[in-house]
Amino acid sequence: MHPSVYARSQPDKAAYIMAGSGTVVSYGQLEERSRRCAQLLRGLGLGTGDTIAICMDNNPRYFELCWAAQRSGLYYTCVSNRLTAPEVEYIVRDSGARVLFLSVSQRAIAAELAHSLDDLERFSVDGSINGYLDYESTRDRFPAEPVADETSGSDMLYSSGTTGRPKGIRVALSGLAIDAPSPLLQIIGGYYGFGEDTVYLSPAPLYHAAPLRFCMTAQRCGGTVIVMERFDPEWALALIEQYRVTHSQWVPTMFVRMLKLPAEARARHDLSTHRLAIHAAAPCPRQVKRAMIEWWGPIVQEYYAGSEGNGLCAINSADWLAHEGSVGRPVFGVPHVLDAEGRELPPGQEGTIYFSDGVEFVYHNDPAKTAESRNALGWTTLGDIGYLDAEGFLYLTDRKANVIISGGVNIYPQEAENLLVTHPKVMDVAVFGVPDEEFGEAVKAVVQPIDMGEAGPELEQELIDYCRAHLSHIKCPHSVDFEAELPRHPTGKLYKRLLRDRYWTGHESRIV
Repeated sequence: MHPSVYARSQPDKAAYIMAGSGTVVSYGQLEERSRRCAQLLRGLGLGTGDTIAICMDNNPRYFELCWAAQRSGLYYTCVSNRLTAPEVEYIVRDSGARVLFLSVSQRAIAAELAHSLDDLERFSVDGSINGYLDYESTRDRFPAEPVADETSGSDMLYSSGTTGRPKGIRVALSGLAIDAPSPLLQIIGGYYGFGEDTVYLSPAPLYHAAPLRFCMTAQRCGGTVIVMERFDPEWALALIEQYRVTHSQWVPTMFVRMLKLPAEARARHDLSTHRLAIHAAAPCPRQVKRAMIEWWGPIVQEYYAGSEGNGLCAINSADWLAHEGSVGRPVFGVPHVLDAEGRELPPGQEGTIYFSDGVEFVYHNDPAKTAESRNALGWTTLGDIGYLDAEGFLYLTDRKANVIISGGVNIYPQEAENLLVTHPKVMDVAVFGVPDEEFGEAVKAVVQPIDMGEAGPELEQELIDYCRAHLSHIKCPHSVDFEAELPRHPTGKLYKRLLRDRYWTGHESRIV
């Protein structure tokens, strides 16, 4: 299971197609370019276990960089192209990356990164940037031969830690041949029926774990991936018809946008080839999921997992209709629900969800967080709360308490809180998610100002602008409310739930 297999047997077959530009990259071209890039990386002195960082938009070069690292025994850290320069710098430094690939779409932060990362090798992709080597011309100076010591590499992606800083999720390299079957990928590919006839539509940014891993799994199986440079609801439907898409993956906000299209737009496109629509990453409101099943038929499948890969549950349409709100039964890993004392709970009782028999991982450079994710038996948790029913279906009732999930993106509010509390007019602040019809949740800040007399629209905008000047906009509050005092315990603990519940009363739970 590897694209190199299809480069030999079907070199002219499309490995992926960029939907906007129509650029087609064949398996033969992917093989040649990833080999040359692997040689380039070896030429820079990178060996097994080293790391590269990729900060790009959805770009024709994305997969060749990932496959070059995979066939070189390297870790590849994919960084959101929506972050500010300091946020990108932190991840690149923390990952230990020795090379940074930056696309020209990131030109606005390129100069700052060139200064702060001046000890790294830096390449511009898909165009020229001052202070960066041109990737394509450099790559093409290297031979299109496999490196002598090919071995399997792995992604090392980032989620947030308890301090609000992102944390790298690192698994041990297997040391296996590059085309050795991966048990995890075999399970996923087999469960969803990926094969050489798969045409997989990917409408999301490739720096996210699910799009990246599922696209690469489709390529391991010899399918063709259709990559949207950006999501547009009717364009996505048109692409299903144009490319006779068989498989796709979504987040619930995309369902919402498609359902809001005019009836004639929804009916305009032939979706008859569409066999499987996978969704994950965020809670999907029950009414939205029911509407999607009514529209597309029983092809909608959901899964629950984290970037850590410690377990996965999945559910098809028929089972979901019989167990509304469930995220399914285990595909790999065994779920357990434990109480606060670590005792396993019977069906129907809520507690912290742990997985046994899953993939081993650590949080890079954070042994404390790694230790917190395990119990005495070695079972691991993402901190989610839920319960199992008598038939073994898992239900989620909360998500890591404070995490905001907006449009399928996890937003960790402590970064915004830590920044806003430094504003000279702020005494205390809480940031959390509030209901949003389109995105599921929107970021809200509740501020205790030093002078309550200044509370109002002008201070609200000042605080939003202050946050946006220091953090990527997606992490910043969309709105600010003011309170004379926040519900903080004398020990220092903020009872954020007391604030958040005011906004959620009368709405469905965040996790349904």
